[in-house]
Amino acid sequence: MLIKLEKVHKSYGAHQVLQDVSFQINPGEHVGLVGRNGAGKTTIFRMIGGLEEPDGGQVSLAKTLAVEMLAQQPRFDEGRSVREEAILVFERLHAMESEMARLEHLMGEARDTELELAMHQYSDLRHEYEISGGFTYAARAESVLFGLSFTAEDLDQPSDQLSGGQKGRLALSKLLLAGPDLLLLDEPTNHLDVDAVEWLEDFLSEYKGAFVLISHDRFLLDRVAGKIVEVERGTTTTYPGNYTAYIRQREDRRLAMSRQYEQQQEMIARTEEFIRRNLAGQKTKQAKSRRNMLERLDRVEAVQDGGTTNFNLGLATGAKSGRSVLTAASLSVGYDSKPLVSNLSLILQHGERLAVVGPNGSGKTTFLKTLTGRIPPVAGEFHWGANIRIGFYDQELRGLDPEATVLAELQQSAPKVPGGTPDGALRGFLARFLFTDEAVFKPVSVLSGGELSRLALAKLIYAGADVLILDEPTNHLDIPSREALEGALAEYSGTIIVVSHDRYFLGKLASQVLQLDGGMATHAYGGYLEFYEASRQQLQVEKLSARQAARRQKKPPPRTTRPRDKGRSQADIESEISLLEGELADLSEKLAQPPAGVDFQQLGEIGNRHNSVASRLQTLYQEWEAAGLGADG
Repeated sequence: MLIKLEKVHKSYGAHQVLQDVSFQINPGEHVGLVGRNGAGKTTIFRMIGGLEEPDGGQVSLAKTLAVEMLAQQPRFDEGRSVREEAILVFERLHAMESEMARLEHLMGEARDTELELAMHQYSDLRHEYEISGGFTYAARAESVLFGLSFTAEDLDQPSDQLSGGQKGRLALSKLLLAGPDLLLLDEPTNHLDVDAVEWLEDFLSEYKGAFVLISHDRFLLDRVAGKIVEVERGTTTTYPGNYTAYIRQREDRRLAMSRQYEQQQEMIARTEEFIRRNLAGQKTKQAKSRRNMLERLDRVEAVQDGGTTNFNLGLATGAKSGRSVLTAASLSVGYDSKPLVSNLSLILQHGERLAVVGPNGSGKTTFLKTLTGRIPPVAGEFHWGANIRIGFYDQELRGLDPEATVLAELQQSAPKVPGGTPDGALRGFLARFLFTDEAVFKPVSVLSGGELSRLALAKLIYAGADVLILDEPTNHLDIPSREALEGALAEYSGTIIVVSHDRYFLGKLASQVLQLDGGMATHAYGGYLEFYEASRQQLQVEKLSARQAARRQKKPPPRTTRPRDKGRSQADIESEISLLEGELADLSEKLAQPPAGVDFQQLGEIGNRHNSVASRLQTLYQEWEAAGLGADG
């Protein structure tokens, strides 16, 4: 056991955040902590990290437990480069380096017994330094920094002058390099591009220690978590397995609880009817007994699913099944005759769902703006089907009246019918987007970013357009809000074109994928998950081919953003490392147990050679790591 929370509760003034939190984290466990915004996830982190104390209950930590938490607003001292800041986490190795330097100086001046003692101490320390990764930590630091999208040029930049996003990535790099017993990661994918997120997934999947991860990225949770802890209404429930397994178990649990609630309600109704009929009759004693039983009854609470229960939205679209909705032929999109994407061709039919993916700057939003007429094509053409009604959602959330209420805003999008759409129907629809009870009367001007996004999406879908064009619709949405959106879109019968970095969302929605990258467009039929797995397999094939080519040519393949290894291939470096490691072991043995007849001058020469070989090995280890990075790149 690393951490155990037992019946923890926490309040801020009159607001109770946590009321009964109990769960345990064991060595090596990979845990996802999920729940809506404001549920108390960060509060739990702060208590585990020792930054806050619970008002009640107990937080128990294993002895000598090393816990590190990702800082949301990291600060770095002036004067240190990115590389220097990253390797600060190797404080113990730096102390060992300083001690070895002291012993080296001492061995140069000491004689007789003092020299022999210093040499023994140096040999033991050097061995500990080696097995602790002393010869490879610099290369490991670079590997993590490169994985999180720093370039070779970035490593020498002053860390205190980085952008906010870069500082976040540097803080994450330091945390991963520190490798504590327990990592606390609060939204670590903020500021990461797609490549860096995938690198982080691989890193966390193989991480030997334990971590707890708060993230809106359900795809990440699916790949790295082996246990999910859900925070809901002040309490926690633990589910084994990844995020998808948690969703399945949660729905099963809610169904079982709903049945228990309904059965208990039926029993209560029968009992109350018995009490009503018999309280003043011949069975008064039985009626009073049953009344006392009801008063002591442990009531099952009604299941609250956040408004995500499925029901038919009843939304009609104008396009007919099988009708061509969009045709693009040799289309190029961009600005000022400079295309970001060229020669794009596709046909979309009614009901198809197209995911548009690619790195930042690849032209995804530009493509959407072209389709909606906001900018003209650079070349080629596209045509919408006849009488197609288009609904467009962008991140600027234009068109919301700050003076109107949530309910009035949706009324504006409702189909025009005599007498208007009943408030009950509007409120039922808004519940699908988590606006319930008095929330429907809130003015738009006081809504949070996530609430504004949910309202804009609700209006767009309720208007019943034939085509929905969505640009990053899940930004600002917590997981329950994303689930609500997915449920609504699953019942929408029209065509959808969506740009999103939310891979789990795309996996639930897409039936086709359009990838934009490097000015090229690749169109693939099938779901996003199939496309993702095929892309990863292709990348692995390309990396394997690059390694094989590098071995054949005895030189590493070219790289772009990472430092070029201008030396030899990994195989050549490994050969020299093997020879020198053997020599170092022999020298270490001679220093620890000097052969008979060896004088102190000869021992000094052995010590000097030992230092020289160890120094050369440190350089070779770094070259070997850099060559490996080149082969993987």
